[in-house]
Amino acid sequence: MQGFGGFLILMGAGSFVLNLLGMEFLLLSWIDMWGSTVGITIRIGMIVVGAALIFLGMHAEEKHAASQDDDLSRDAMRHL
Repeated sequence: MQGFGGFLILMGAGSFVLNLLGMEFLLLSWIDMWGSTVGITIRIGMIVVGAALIFLGMHAEEKHAASQDDDLSRDAMRHL
């Protein structure tokens, strides 16, 4: 999830920079088909969704690590 989020941020931010230079990623060449305002909105949306995926992925990893620590503690208590 974090990898895809990073990809979205990279593509959205890179698309902003390339658009300023008069270029575009081939994969995202369709973005400005509906106008520059919609294109900017899609780029911002990609960055926001990417950041949300990274945040949610980090939160899920922390939660998973905490549950593994709890499992290890329970196993240790059983052996006492």
